[in-house]
Amino acid sequence: MALEHKALTARFKRAGPTHFGDKAADMVLRPTMSGSAAPRAVIFDLDGVLLDTEGLYTEATSRVVARFGKTYPFELKVKMMGRSAIESARLLLAQLEIPLAVDAYLEERAQILKPLFAQSKPMPGAESVVRWLHMQKIPMAVATSSSRSLFRVKTSHHNWFELFNIVVCGDDPRLKQPKPAPDIFLLAAQELGIRPMECIAIEDSPAGAEAAARAEMLVIVVPDPRVDRSLLPFDSRIDEKLEIGTLAECLRLVT
Repeated sequence: MALEHKALTARFKRAGPTHFGDKAADMVLRPTMSGSAAPRAVIFDLDGVLLDTEGLYTEATSRVVARFGKTYPFELKVKMMGRSAIESARLLLAQLEIPLAVDAYLEERAQILKPLFAQSKPMPGAESVVRWLHMQKIPMAVATSSSRSLFRVKTSHHNWFELFNIVVCGDDPRLKQPKPAPDIFLLAAQELGIRPMECIAIEDSPAGAEAAARAEMLVIVVPDPRVDRSLLPFDSRIDEKLEIGTLAECLRLVT
């Protein structure tokens, strides 16, 4: 499985606004790759794309760092989003100068997160998109930095996750590097039996979007409105025409 970095060569053009649930897609990613294969599969990130769990991570992290008189700024959260738990913990502890070992921090945070995750809710429209794709027989995968155990907690009360063909978690031993390396998306495509360039990847974080782009997938970014768009890791040739989509665009792309 080739995991080396490759340049994203797609060009993009502006599309009209669409709406999905309560979120307006005033900027939509549209491919214009001449001769490229039509998308055949969709690979989803989990947190902030399928499940509304990013706020739960913020709550748990804030409670831990508050013990040390610290606050958890959103700018730091953006740097951590999409990355592995260990990498994110190291960044947090260093930036905020928290005197905890990585394992101790993660354990303390996990004790707060587990009861919160047991009540996690889907992102607006996510379940209907997944069910529609399933009805259309479009192969689907989840590619999440979450561990398998946390994935099970988050999804235990959402039976629609049974519709996914493949789930790849961040602690899969086959992964050499976490996001923003492309490994997790390449592995998900391999498990689906579909070429990466024939996959749509839906992400919400700069690190995740970079990982999918490096896998040469068509990337739809559904960012938190507070995320600085300049952090999204696309080539400067594309940046001026980059359009940020929502899950609704997934339906348009595969119809």
